[in-house]
Amino acid sequence: MSAAGGKRKCVFLDRDGIVNERTYPGYIERWEDFRMLAPFPDVLRKVRAMGYVAVIITNQRGVGLGSMTQEAVDRIHANLRAQLKKEHGVELLDIICCPHLCDACSCRKPQPGMLLDAARRHGLDLSASWMIGDNESDVEAGRRAGCRTVLVAEAPADTVATICLPSMEELAVRIEDILAE
Repeated sequence: MSAAGGKRKCVFLDRDGIVNERTYPGYIERWEDFRMLAPFPDVLRKVRAMGYVAVIITNQRGVGLGSMTQEAVDRIHANLRAQLKKEHGVELLDIICCPHLCDACSCRKPQPGMLLDAARRHGLDLSASWMIGDNESDVEAGRRAGCRTVLVAEAPADTVATICLPSMEELAVRIEDILAE
């Protein structure tokens, strides 16, 4: 399904905390440490059924710090895509990663660079798209790109998110209604 001008609608998804469990302290450096959140495949399936493509947008500062390599991140993402397709029958359009240390780079969230890059590469209509994340920087990146936003967390009083939900389980229940708006 396309939005205005033949461009596609997209749901952008943060990775850590939305797709998989976060690790504290540190970073997920190996596929063996990657734990997909149980509601995520259902959310993705519903997103796709509603006519949206899906793109993961993720800051991976551990690459810049040297605690993991870009190749390790790429292996994790390749395995994630394969698992989603084989075990759940769903696909992602893309996974875009910012490996930089500098908060001032144009792609590191809360900057919108990764979303803008995805829109250029894949013909996406950002005004018809959503950004879903568990952090205010995810929301801000989506807002700056012109998307509507969902914050999956206990919402701070000053959030700029379009919608706030307390959990991925709640997102799985409500995603179809949200995307139908």
